[in-house]
Amino acid sequence: MPSVPQTIFAIPLRGLTWIGDQGTRAVAAVVFIAVAVPPIGALLRPYLTVAIVCLLCISFMRVDLAALYGHLRRPGLVAAATAWTTLGVPLIVGLIAWATGFDNHSPGLFLGLMLQGMASPMMASPALAAMMGLDATLVLITLVTSTALVPFTASLFAGLFLGAKLSVTPLALGLKLLGLLAGSLLGATIIRRVVGAEAIQRHKRPIDGINIIILLAFASAIMGDVAHDVLTDPIFTIGVALMAFAIYFALLAVTTLIFRRVGYERALALGLMVSQRNLGLMLAATSGALPATTWLYFALTQFPLHLAPYMLTPIARRLMASDDGPGTAAASNPT
Repeated sequence: MPSVPQTIFAIPLRGLTWIGDQGTRAVAAVVFIAVAVPPIGALLRPYLTVAIVCLLCISFMRVDLAALYGHLRRPGLVAAATAWTTLGVPLIVGLIAWATGFDNHSPGLFLGLMLQGMASPMMASPALAAMMGLDATLVLITLVTSTALVPFTASLFAGLFLGAKLSVTPLALGLKLLGLLAGSLLGATIIRRVVGAEAIQRHKRPIDGINIIILLAFASAIMGDVAHDVLTDPIFTIGVALMAFAIYFALLAVTTLIFRRVGYERALALGLMVSQRNLGLMLAATSGALPATTWLYFALTQFPLHLAPYMLTPIARRLMASDDGPGTAAASNPT
């Protein structure tokens, strides 16, 4: 008979496994739970940075080093994707806002857009790509390279476009980002050494469940006031939500088109990664000292971030089934 401790641990383990098995459905459900139960957000907001660090640790902990080294031997595509997400996206966002006067017309929204553009991709992007059946390994290596650069590129673009609009100096922003990433990487390295890579892979499903629960904590902390904002100023809130969806799908579509020559399956994987920006990292780096409008924009970006993988999964499957052109050959035999 199993011992009492084994029975006690078996029940939550089965629960976490079930949550992890829900995949993109659970990720989509997170935003609705976060909005529907505002008290959770009020309770968890003080622990927002803790949730972000935990998400970073889990993602670093699960890095497949062999796959990482394999893509590093073919750096062309990775270098191009890294340059696009770390340099191209924030530069284009900043220049468009400057040319149209949006930075002066709506400073709170402009700050949110720039922080979104400067952010690295979400650490959950490889897992989401895998759930959709896309090339998670390519997403992983590009995520690692762009995350390594973001303390430096974010500091650069903060100095170019934000100036006094940001509550911290560009140098302080870069140092905080570097500290968050280095601390998370150190924690993940210790866990891998103590637990072992095989055990982490063996418990993939319950770890997915833990990841989804932490995503719920993060989304609740950032979205706790959304229901109140909808009731008090519905037109503005809906307008900001539409803008959040438009930015998300613009990044997805433009990136997919830019990289379509390597095959639509890989191009869509990169598009997913580029559109999934790690706003939580920017919140932690700025200690949440942001205008109310910026907070609202960040909260509403959670809808496309969590809903899009579920919505796009059927499209991804159809694209992969029909992706039999020259790009696929190039993707299968990269040089």
